[in-house]
Amino acid sequence: MAFGLPAHQPEMQAPVCPRHPDRPSYVRCQRCGRPACPECQRSAAVGMQCVECVAESNAAVRSPRTAFGGTVREGKTLVTFSLMAACFAVFLGQFAIPSLERELLYAGVYTGSEPWRMLTATFLHSTGFLMHIAFNMYALYAIGQTLEPMLGRLRFLVLYLVSGFGGSVAVLLLEDPRVGVVGASGAVFGLFGALLVVMKARGGNYMPILILIGINLVLGFLPGVNISWQAHLGGLITGAAVSAVFAYAPRGPRRALVQWSGVALIVAVLLFLTWWGWQLVPGKLFDAV
Repeated sequence: MAFGLPAHQPEMQAPVCPRHPDRPSYVRCQRCGRPACPECQRSAAVGMQCVECVAESNAAVRSPRTAFGGTVREGKTLVTFSLMAACFAVFLGQFAIPSLERELLYAGVYTGSEPWRMLTATFLHSTGFLMHIAFNMYALYAIGQTLEPMLGRLRFLVLYLVSGFGGSVAVLLLEDPRVGVVGASGAVFGLFGALLVVMKARGGNYMPILILIGINLVLGFLPGVNISWQAHLGGLITGAAVSAVFAYAPRGPRRALVQWSGVALIVAVLLFLTWWGWQLVPGKLFDAV
């Protein structure tokens, strides 16, 4: 017997791309099985995957880490060049705005009313002695090329800023509170201290950097040399402490937590020393601000 076809046979609907419903596609993702149009297809190790699955796979892959837990970055040392650019911009601003240096420098008497000066002063430099900014920027560039790739951008930036803060704390504790200071020397010496610790932790030859630190520290004590040895010393100790936390934190899933907890503790100690040092500033000097 012969049978005729049904009068109304349902039509088979062509599969369409979820991201582009107007485009039929008979090619399916090897991972999720969904259709994918040519625009949404990506070559994979086996067959083809859709863009969503490729994005999920990439998100699941952990970024490569440096020896000290930072994220590996390709290209130039962005933080180093950004800090140098900020210092140069402020330096030019000191010529354009004569009052800028007075508004941003740090002295102990400003601690209670304008504590931000403890950081802003690290971006100022002497306009009458060009070697001041030249030495600091050269040192920042040279050490930054080594430390920033090793630590990662965020850790390097934190190291620099906390070292600068530590230098200002030492100025508060050891310098006449009426004496104003400027310069990135405290932060730069923090980088010196960090490089010393990192080289020692990695088993490298740290004697050359130790000698360089010693020479520069001695220069600050020579008569007639207008250098804040207090900022150098404070930055050096702080930078060494921060980098020791980064370098010697135990490896493992909690390494970052240990590192940032250690940095937070160092900052807390610096804040306490700032409060304590401010209590030691004679009250008669408050009117001098």
